[in-house]
Amino acid sequence: YHLSLLSTLLSPLASGYGQPSSHPSSRVVNGEDAVPYSWPWQVSLQYEKNGSFHHTCGGSLIAPDWVVTAGHCISSSLTYQVVLGDYNLAVKEGPEQVIPINSGDLFVHPLWNRLCVACGNDIALIKLSRSAQLGDAVQLASLPPAGDILPNETPCYITGWGRLYTNGPLPDKLQQALLPVVDYEHCSKWNWWGSTVKKTMVCAGGDIRSGCNGDSGGPLNCPTDDGGWQVHGVTSFVSSFGCNTQRKPTVFTRVSAFIDWIEEVRRAGRPGGLQGSHL
Repeated sequence: YHLSLLSTLLSPLASGYGQPSSHPSSRVVNGEDAVPYSWPWQVSLQYEKNGSFHHTCGGSLIAPDWVVTAGHCISSSLTYQVVLGDYNLAVKEGPEQVIPINSGDLFVHPLWNRLCVACGNDIALIKLSRSAQLGDAVQLASLPPAGDILPNETPCYITGWGRLYTNGPLPDKLQQALLPVVDYEHCSKWNWWGSTVKKTMVCAGGDIRSGCNGDSGGPLNCPTDDGGWQVHGVTSFVSSFGCNTQRKPTVFTRVSAFIDWIEEVRRAGRPGGLQGSHL
């Protein structure tokens, strides 16, 4: 079955999580159809089953041959491809680029522990088997400077092809939802996420403004002063009590905490290079 069904049933990629209060997030709820190709770094990570490929997670194109996604999206037992320049997954629209992934080119953060999603380090890099062709529908994400922390209430957007509501239908068209940032001071309060949230994470949404989650591994897109966007988060987990749970914002891996690791892997990123731990 569909691997981004991470709501009440835990998928094979998410089995054994030790934190009952959280599980990997898998959907945009209360979102809206994105304008086609308005998030041109958004990718669909797909796995092969019975001869065909199925969407499982989002990701962001950060270099012509590199994608960042969540650690919990990766299993060493599966075969993957990345689809760039897609909008409606059910229709071949023209700009799509389908790029196979070699098994040795999956780099999960070495400190990621699938038994403890709340321990952090839920990030992975994927080296594409050939470089993306950049254009209107496929562009590179900008990443924030190392250590950059967003102010409370920064109006970020989550994007993804996940479920429209708990156990609901999967959308064909890319969804987006406005999720204002909840800073660490607020998100770590005892009656919010408490000690579950770490300083290497960023929270967004929650309460009535929770658009809820995008596909696991997908971007949290945040505005810059010059009118651009930076990917500040990799979608990681939500409350097991449901998407719009009050005081339980969506939690993302904070990209600015992992800039050094990303650069290190990209430098050493060749088959059999800086291999991280596999699930």
